Amino acid sequence: MLIAAAQHGATLAEMLVGIAILGILIAVGLPSYTAWIQNTQIRTAAESVLNGMQLARNEAVRRNLNTQLVLGAQSTWTISVPSTAEQIQTRAYGAGSKNVTVTKTPGAATTITFSSLGRVVTNADASASITQLDFDVPTTILSAAQSRDLRILVGAGGNVRMCDPNVTDASDTRYC
Repeated sequence: MLIAAAQHGATLAEMLVGIAILGILIAVGLPSYTAWIQNTQIRTAAESVLNGMQLARNEAVRRNLNTQLVLGAQSTWTISVPSTAEQIQTRAYGAGSKNVTVTKTPGAATTITFSSLGRVVTNADASASITQLDFDVPTTILSAAQSRDLRILVGAGGNVRMCDPNVTDASDTRYC
């Protein structure tokens, strides 16, 4: 009676099948992963600017002085006190959101100033205040259908909120 020797390891055919399956899974999952990364960058940029605006408003109330947020290239911002030229905090460009584009309303607006009561007031340089910011990535990076755009709205009373401009149901809390 012959006894077969125990097999150790995997055959070349089994390894090739395993590598082929892994390749197929990566090819199927990569587009979804890319969309997820780009949408995460949109959220990171929008949340950063939202947090910056809320910090500027809180600092204005805390210090009892007008405090401004100046939006730079992309989602870069700086919070300062115009009367003392003190810089409170800054966010650098590309920190987790290098592909994001920001569209300002009004178009030339770069600054928003909060009073000691937390309300939006006229900027020190008399320029128009930011009332809305839209965050997206270029369609060359991610199609409009896959992109999860976000918007920041600034109310006259100083309230700042983030919403989704693509939501159409007015009862949804993400509705703009």
